[in-house]
Amino acid sequence: MTYVSIHDSIAAEGAVYYLFGATGDLARRKLFPALFSLYKEGKLAEDFAVVGLARRPRTDEQFRADIYESIGEFCRYKADEAGQWERFASHFVYMSLDINNVDGFRELARKSVELDAKFNIPGNRLFYLALAPELFGPVSFNLRDGGMLESTGWNRLVIEKPFGYDLESARKLNAQLSQVFKEEEIYRIDHYLGKEMVQNIEVLRFSNAFFEPLWNNQHIANVQISLSETVGVEERGGYYDKSGALRDMVQNHMMQMLAMIAMEPPSRLHPEDIRDEKVKALRSLRPFASAVEVNANVIRGQYSEGESKGKTLAGYRQEDSVNPQSSTETYFAARVYLDNFRWAGVPFYIRTGKRLPVKTTEVVIEFKNVPDNILFAQKHDLAPNLLVIRVNPMEGIYIKINAKKPGVDNVVQPVSMEFCQSCMIGINTPEAYERLIYDAARGESTYFTRWDEVAQAWSFVDRIAEAWREDNGSLQFYPAGSWGPARTDELLAQDGFHWWPVNGQAEDNVIWISGGPK
Repeated sequence: MTYVSIHDSIAAEGAVYYLFGATGDLARRKLFPALFSLYKEGKLAEDFAVVGLARRPRTDEQFRADIYESIGEFCRYKADEAGQWERFASHFVYMSLDINNVDGFRELARKSVELDAKFNIPGNRLFYLALAPELFGPVSFNLRDGGMLESTGWNRLVIEKPFGYDLESARKLNAQLSQVFKEEEIYRIDHYLGKEMVQNIEVLRFSNAFFEPLWNNQHIANVQISLSETVGVEERGGYYDKSGALRDMVQNHMMQMLAMIAMEPPSRLHPEDIRDEKVKALRSLRPFASAVEVNANVIRGQYSEGESKGKTLAGYRQEDSVNPQSSTETYFAARVYLDNFRWAGVPFYIRTGKRLPVKTTEVVIEFKNVPDNILFAQKHDLAPNLLVIRVNPMEGIYIKINAKKPGVDNVVQPVSMEFCQSCMIGINTPEAYERLIYDAARGESTYFTRWDEVAQAWSFVDRIAEAWREDNGSLQFYPAGSWGPARTDELLAQDGFHWWPVNGQAEDNVIWISGGPK
């Protein structure tokens, strides 16, 4: 695989993009702004068309007005050049569609032939299903039966999470899709894989000679992955109460980030070889053998009423559309191990939750300290070396080392160096959806999840869900605005570790290198 920057001026091959759920929130907040940014940067040439599809009636003009409003509110570029906006908007059409009626798909096929001729498109089709998972199968069948897959070009199906509710439902869903599309035609989006610093994990590991030799149990003490949110469930109470943190965040985002950190170097920089190594890492996860093991290594929390910045925050059970007796977890933390040669004995601590103090996604690699019995370590209280990969909202890399304190003899202090990518690129950092739509249009599947990745992740988390069903007493409460249940700290303390502060709160004595503030 050749790595292609989103800033490279390589236009995707011409295609018709079909946005199912075009009047929904995802399209308004993410998809329309992403398409305009790609067009603005030359990633979409003039040989494309976008068909918005939803039940509600809408004219092409109304649809384009919605897109203009979406770009004005959510896009990193503004539609301020009249000529450019008009050219972009002319590629968009709308069609009201009942997805359960195959005749509507036959009409869509006829419209597609007209769009191919109008914009000189070679029959390529990209179907983006911003729909509930239970609709993926019926839409796929009607795409086939309605003649939508009979063009001379390629067909690609892009689907959003969640991919099933557990392993069994995911298998049924995959079986439906496999009747219509080949695995290489299915692009399962996990938008965290589109984030710049998640993609940078591979480059950081495999293109720096001083990291990979240390990336093992001989040199790394533990790995911490934190994905925290300050918001509650907001208007998603009805959905979230049936899902919870385990299914909403752990099965997809956190498993994918863990696999990127733990994977072996691929034999080739090819999408399938990279995804092969991610699957091997997920297969190495030590499964929990019993409910007792789950309770010893996993923390299940739910936020109660609390306070943040002087504002009182409601508890989860007081949120709209949430069962007042709900046992759904809004917080998850766990200690997991990978039983392979590279990582044997190294604990991976993962945590995610809502109503936490800060919004951040970070990976902390804590290296083993120098031996305690050598003279230098006996004379000084040496802090462990850290490598921190900051994914969101700040993007960058942070390294902590020990160095002599300037102007003082025989005094050692921790010194931190940081590369702040956000500071360098600023507000024009490409959104994850831009990268992923662009990749799907080019047939670049590296940062999409393959079926065996999905299945392996579900296999791991299903054991946890099963243990929770056996023991509802495992739920622990934490005040909104705190860092979760108290036992979360105890989990690391048992091994002689602690959670490192996140989101740039940790260290003084920072030496800023390229990208940092002046």
